[in-house]
Amino acid sequence: MFADDPSTQGRRLSCDVAGSSYEEWVGAWGRTTEVNLLGTANVTYQVARHMIDVEPAEGFPRGRIVTVGSRGAYRGEPDVPAYGASKAAVHSMTQSLAVALAPRGITCVGIAPGFIATDMTAELLESPAGQAIRSQSPFGRVATTVEVALAIKALAGPQAEWASGSIVDFNGASYLH
Repeated sequence: MFADDPSTQGRRLSCDVAGSSYEEWVGAWGRTTEVNLLGTANVTYQVARHMIDVEPAEGFPRGRIVTVGSRGAYRGEPDVPAYGASKAAVHSMTQSLAVALAPRGITCVGIAPGFIATDMTAELLESPAGQAIRSQSPFGRVATTVEVALAIKALAGPQAEWASGSIVDFNGASYLH
């Protein structure tokens, strides 16, 4: 949908304040917030309600919620500020729900990945900009989807209960705060 649009980075809608019209600015913020924040909030609500309403199987915890934010929530995203802001809001929502749902035995933790090798990012990683992106990490590469999935699986496990309320940086030391 957005891949052929020169005003995007991947599917993150570009909306730099100096180069966008007000209509482009408002549109990018609306769409980005709708997908990244409201989409996450709505799915999280439905999952949490199910966890509250349905008794877990014996010996299993009531529930684990892991949200996906971004390192962009911390480092800023000058070309796509709506993206960074929406991911920061996801982190804040996760922490708020961690406190609200803990008395019900539901944990909430977030993960803040850096750049990930996906179908959506393949063209960018193969372009001249790819080396600069990979060099952001001292490992000289970006994360794989499998690595991110395994981290989410670990954060959803029973051994990670005490991580509830945390936002786990997962960026190969590409951004430290």
